[in-house]
Amino acid sequence: MTIKTTVVGSYPTPHWLLGDTSRTALRDAIMVVLKTQELAGIDVVADGELNRFNPSHPETNGMIEYFVSQMDGIRTRFSVSDVDRFRQDAGLAYRAEPAGIVTGEIGEGTLNLGRDYEFTRALTRSPVKFTCTGPHMLTKVLTDRHYLKRETLCMAIADALRRQLERVGADVVQIDEANISGHPEDREWALAGINHALAGIKGEKAVHVCFGNYGGQTVQKGLWRELMPFLNELKADHLVLELARRGFGELAAFRDLDPRIGLGLGVVDIKDNAIESADLIAERMEAAQRSVGSGRIRYVHPDCGFWMLQRSVADGKMRALVAGRNLFEGR
Repeated sequence: MTIKTTVVGSYPTPHWLLGDTSRTALRDAIMVVLKTQELAGIDVVADGELNRFNPSHPETNGMIEYFVSQMDGIRTRFSVSDVDRFRQDAGLAYRAEPAGIVTGEIGEGTLNLGRDYEFTRALTRSPVKFTCTGPHMLTKVLTDRHYLKRETLCMAIADALRRQLERVGADVVQIDEANISGHPEDREWALAGINHALAGIKGEKAVHVCFGNYGGQTVQKGLWRELMPFLNELKADHLVLELARRGFGELAAFRDLDPRIGLGLGVVDIKDNAIESADLIAERMEAAQRSVGSGRIRYVHPDCGFWMLQRSVADGKMRALVAGRNLFEGR
């Protein structure tokens, strides 16, 4: 089985978007990101998540704000008491404020992920990955004053996302979840929401789980083996996992992963500016295959998105990823 190369999602924002967010400038930026990936030899490309870039929130590349600011039922202006209530959740100490306050029924509002996908699809002939922040992650960054139960809020968000993702015809659609890694106790209600959203995807279903990438820093603490019950119940075709930064000592835990779920391995460390060699990428792939067995690895990719790196570093890491995969497969 050929192992494909892909990216996780984000790419460093081309500098001209900081001063010009017109549709033409955005088109040019996305075209540059796609062409850069194609020239590197990436098999499944993405828009760099530039469709949701907002110069007012460059620190997260729109991962949260793009979704909650457009959904019905969420207020994005809040009081001191709103902030105090949010800070009572120790699991979100890395954020100073909530992303929003849930004040009514969640609806899709002006969110239009189908439009975002079509805008990108027209700019490349390569297979395309489309990314979407997951319902667990979005639930955890909101202060809820309407549903009053996280599982209910999560399912409402999941339902809105599912209706959106039904309109996305990408080759791969990836749900991003960067909080569950530190909170396996949320497993039951997180699974219900994530699987509901996944059910709306027409193409290959992927779930990205990492330990956080906030300003280039790890946010969550935990172990992969603690997440295995959660991962095994995902209705996904493959996982997109952070491993390079953490090391490959935990790979043995994935021998217990349901064989119906393919593995996507992070073999590029995006929290380090050093560009890996092709030999190192191949060595990481060999170590992984020895641990989990032949035929289990379907994708290799960076640990997380590239948004906080310099473009030259991100580009070099993509070229190394492809060269390492080719070396591993004897191309």
